[in-house]
This record gives sequence, C-alpha cells and structure tokens, in this order.
Amino acid sequence: MANTLTNLIPTVVEAFDAVSRELVGFIPSVNRDPRTDRVAKNQTLYSPATAANTVSDITPAMTVTAASDRTVANKTLTISNYKASSFNFTGEESYGLGGAYSNIVQDEIEQAVRAVVNQMESDIATAAYLGASRAYGTAGTTPFASTLGDPAQIKKILDDNGAPAGNRSLIVNTTAGAAVRTLAQLTKANEAGTSMTLRDGELLNIHGLSLKESAQVPTVTAGAMASATSTNAAFTVGQTVIPLATAGTGVVAAGDIITFANDTNKYVVASVSFAGSNPASGDSITLAAPGLRVAQSAATRAITVVSTAARNTAFSKSAIVLATRLPALPNGGDIASDRTVITDARSGISLELAMYPGYRMVKYEIAAAWGVTVFKPEHVAILLG
Repeated sequence: MANTLTNLIPTVVEAFDAVSRELVGFIPSVNRDPRTDRVAKNQTLYSPATAANTVSDITPAMTVTAASDRTVANKTLTISNYKASSFNFTGEESYGLGGAYSNIVQDEIEQAVRAVVNQMESDIATAAYLGASRAYGTAGTTPFASTLGDPAQIKKILDDNGAPAGNRSLIVNTTAGAAVRTLAQLTKANEAGTSMTLRDGELLNIHGLSLKESAQVPTVTAGAMASATSTNAAFTVGQTVIPLATAGTGVVAAGDIITFANDTNKYVVASVSFAGSNPASGDSITLAAPGLRVAQSAATRAITVVSTAARNTAFSKSAIVLATRLPALPNGGDIASDRTVITDARSGISLELAMYPGYRMVKYEIAAAWGVTVFKPEHVAILLG
C-alpha cells in the first residue's frame, strides 16, 4: 500500500482529538505514578500501607519504654491489561475506495482509540467502586434531583475518613450530570459564580469536588442475600470483619453495599467468606477500611443489602493509581513497518499506533498496557444513583 503512518499522521491526530472529547472522567482524575511505568506485564509493584496509630499516657521514667509493635501491610499494582484494537485493509479494498480511503481510515482509527480508552476508563470505574469505603444516597434515585446536598454528604464521608482536602473528584454518569445542569442555581451565573454551566454545559467544582462525567460509570446488580444477621458479638468502631449467624438466604460479593440495624451508614463489602450458598456459622463479611463507624452492644443485627444502583464515585486523586505505558517490544523490534505514539491532551494517555504489512493487506493497531488499583479505600466513596 502507498500509505504509511507518516502520511496518516494528520488524519490520526484529527481522529484522536475527536475521541478525546468523549465522556472520560476517571482517567484524568486518578494518580499517575511514574514508577509504575517500569512494571512489566503481570509483575507486581508493592507499596507500603500503614494502619492508624493510637495515643497513650506519658509516664516519666529513667528508662525508655518500647513502643507497641506495628504491622505494615502493602498494596499491590499489576499491569494486567495488554490490549489492542485493530482493523485491516486489503490492497483491493483500498484501491476500490479511492479518495474515500483516507476518511474511512480516520473513522476506523477513531473507533479503535475509542475502544481502548473506554476499556481503560471502565477498568478504573470498576476498581473504584470495588475499592470504596462507604456510600451515600438512595439506590435507583438520581442524585442532584433538587439540591446540592448529595456532594455535601460525600464530602463528609471523605472528611471523616481523613482524605486529603485537595484534588478531589466526583465522577457521575450522564443521568446525574443532566440533573446537575438543571439546577437553577448552577445555570444562573450570578448565583453560581461562574458561567461554565450556563454557557459551556460543563460541570462545576462543588464543595471541593470537581464534578466530571463518565460514560463508564457502572450500574451494579445487588447481591441476593436476604434476612441475614450478624452473630451476637458486640461491634466496635473500626471493626471490619463481621461474623455471620446461620440465618437468611443468598450471599453478597465484593462491591456490594450493606447496612446494619441501628446504623444508617452504608458500608462497602471488601471481601466475603461463604462456605455455601447461604449464610452459615463461620461465614463472614469483611468491610472496606476504615470499617464500622458505630459501636453496638452484643446482639444479633439484621443486615440489609442495598438494591441495584449506579456507582457514581468520589475520591482523592492519590487514592487510585493508574499505571499505563506502551506495550513492550522484543529486542530488535517486531515486524511492524511503521509505528508512532499519540498522546491524548485531555487524559494524558499515550497510545501506540502501528502498521503491520502482510501479503497484499495491512493491519493497523492501537495498543496500550495498563493496570489500576485503589491504594486507599478510606479516600474513596460512592454516591448511589
């Protein structure tokens, strides 16, 4: 074929600019640690994670007392996604397309870039809701229906958990985004303090949360557990492992949200241990950090599973880490005849475009490698929708 990547660069850039304006809110909001770019496929990066400490009375003495031993855990990140989106053209196809060939290649590149970026965005959204601490809102009810009280409550969760005050984002789906735009106080420039929402249709920074939209905010089907209870053990503040009694039916999984009798907080399930398909003695549910917010005396407590809901997510930038790089090449390269790198100015993600010639046909490929993890669940919260 006569076309090479060098000749296609203007077309590629035009297509990439169009895709970068898709609803991608998670990618530009999470942390990008340069150290993670050196991680090979399926290798693991370990990062230390210290737990909360306590205080004690000072007792003067002629000898120095030893501090209590501390356990330093770790969080891990793995580049597990090695993805590409590609398309082919034969010589006869390109010949028959004539002058339309360039436009069709542009459209195909746009679709390939869109597929890779959307997959990366979806992976971050999934990791975010699975790794969140607590939730606020009503399942099946769109946030921002009439007031700005929802982000205020999400801010409270992050504040109570000690999340950094700066670089916070709240990523919502388009339904919640539409509700934000209909609030009168945000479409009147004299009340909102800016003309962004009024003139440009952009979301605002509310209560220190930068509101962004994403097409990849998931709606998660709730677990089937019903009529379950805890054992009659007492609950303590900060407790994460909840032992279950033999009661009720069905199970829950990581990412489900539950409440307890006499406690209005909505807790995110981090992991579970079920021996069978129904709750039984010895089974347990582990809550995400920082665990329970309300202490309760010894008694069995009813557990309620929050219904199916959208997982709009708020977080501090440092809570979620995205590692992304170009797929590695073998020494000496591969059989691609040409390749180039395109960087999305909005998300900061670089993608590789390569052209692989074959027998009377050519393959174009958009590729990237990435991994994502939540390093600090306490700094992530869910706004139900």
